Amino acid sequence: MAICLQFSKEEGSKYKGEEEEEEECSLDGSVDCYGRPAIRETSGRWFAGTIILVNQGLATLAFFGVGVNLVLFLTRVLQQSNYEAANNVSKWTGTVYIFSLVGAFLSDSYWGRYKTCAVFQAIFVIGLVGLSAATNLFLIKPKGCGTPDTPCGSHSSWEIALFYLSIYMIALGNGGYQPNIATFGADQFDEENIQEGRSKVSFFSYFYLALNLGSLFSNTVLVFFEDKGLWALGFWTSAASAFAALVLFLAGTSRYRHFKPSGNPLSRVFQVFAAAMKKWRVELAHEEENFYEVGGKDNLSNGARRILHTHEFKFLDKAAFITSRDFETGLYNPWQLCPISQVEEVKCILRLLPIWLCTILYSVVFTQMASLFVVQGEAMTSKLSNFRIPPASMSSFDILSVATFIFLYNRVISPLLSRSRKTKVESKGLTQLQRMGVGLVIAVMAMVSAGIVEIYRLEYAQKDCKHCSGSSSLSIFWQIPQYALVGASEVFMYVGQLEFFNAQTPDGLKSFGSALCMTSISLGNYVSSLLVTAVMKISTKDHMPGWIPGNLNYGHLDRFYFLLAGLTGLDFVAYIFCAKWYKNIKLESKYEENEKGNFEA
Repeated sequence: MAICLQFSKEEGSKYKGEEEEEEECSLDGSVDCYGRPAIRETSGRWFAGTIILVNQGLATLAFFGVGVNLVLFLTRVLQQSNYEAANNVSKWTGTVYIFSLVGAFLSDSYWGRYKTCAVFQAIFVIGLVGLSAATNLFLIKPKGCGTPDTPCGSHSSWEIALFYLSIYMIALGNGGYQPNIATFGADQFDEENIQEGRSKVSFFSYFYLALNLGSLFSNTVLVFFEDKGLWALGFWTSAASAFAALVLFLAGTSRYRHFKPSGNPLSRVFQVFAAAMKKWRVELAHEEENFYEVGGKDNLSNGARRILHTHEFKFLDKAAFITSRDFETGLYNPWQLCPISQVEEVKCILRLLPIWLCTILYSVVFTQMASLFVVQGEAMTSKLSNFRIPPASMSSFDILSVATFIFLYNRVISPLLSRSRKTKVESKGLTQLQRMGVGLVIAVMAMVSAGIVEIYRLEYAQKDCKHCSGSSSLSIFWQIPQYALVGASEVFMYVGQLEFFNAQTPDGLKSFGSALCMTSISLGNYVSSLLVTAVMKISTKDHMPGWIPGNLNYGHLDRFYFLLAGLTGLDFVAYIFCAKWYKNIKLESKYEENEKGNFEA
């Protein structure tokens, strides 16, 4: 068996090659599936990363095979109104991402990312099989229903319950899996190694590209079959794709790099606040030697890199300040005295929260693609010669936009900006926070575009219609700009957000960082549902049809889009202040690069 030695960057070149049996370990503390230090040449890197990218593509195909057309399934098969269906889709999508917190908690605390991904993917497969079977056996009644011209009949309460049980199992499985697979993929690259560090940055772009390419098949082929009423075929295809993703993930087990879970993060956070409150009268000394650290400053538990002390939230430093009473009672009570590294973990989370809050309203814009954009497209002319374009398939233009802008950013925009920047530290184009700000601006443009299209759709609409499918003579292709702009904004917002939260969370909370991204999407869906409810309640007074009625031709969906544009613009202003205030995490190995915040006005 080869002996694995862990080299520092300076010592690596000295010892390499001295003994053929010795091989270099990764420097970030990762281990193999047996808990031994991970050998660089035989684990992780792009071999494992590619498996995870394909796994993500297949799982995304499965998820969007259900999610992208769910609003039409609810209106055609379960006979819900546009308003009710859009709200139910928002709540379901929001629940998907709320479950990401469950997955992140189990991953960081007890199971680790590999086991968490495997378990929740299995739940995901079971939910898809249940939905496919329920649709095939019970929900498509009478046979051939579920098309624009043939809505289905009524269903019993237990059939509806079986449907909701299945889709919320899908929500649990996909939600628990998503934040961990992104972080698990990033774990395969050692950012302490220059070459692998660059690959890690590229991985997030490729990850989001794999996510969108996976959904491309769902948004074209599966959507076409489902629009024709072949719902069971579409759902069974999704189930098969999810099963293939799970098998592929398990097949790569021996090549993955892992990080050991670091224990319950909630208790660590509460311990810091409790210890600081108990010492609220203590006067802090200026010397950092008075701060407590388990085993000394050079002891890195679970391979985690030490976070350097910062001067924000100084009140929390009292939790690590050693007093005479601590010597009397013994340095063993974490609710009385916490290591300074534990205090810095809490500070990192507190600094992230304002940025995270500013991303929620962007997700309100993003979620319109799966709900009101589809409803709007359903009321437009969607025939191309004798072929009817499914409204949900228009999101393929979002995917094409994502792929195009990822290529443009990595190959054109970033190199140009890198050559023009004068700073030595930042040489990768826009910083993560700047990219997120650009995403917010483009989101405003997307909502304005959608509102203008709706104004013209209403001008060419036939108000007295039975089902209102294709009731406006305006072509559905006028929706392309709004989908393309949302796709462009995703490249800047969501890819930047993935990189940002992964880089700015401590080593023991990486899944929590990815879960923050997912949770912002979740809360965005809930906020969207609340906005729709509030708008309908206010706009339906005095017997008015409201902005989003069952017959859109009597409503004013354009006003709702313009409202979102205005709110997102205000959110961007708040984001600028939060981003300028933010200070980066300072890790011992690279603190000189990270003293300043990411955002430059």
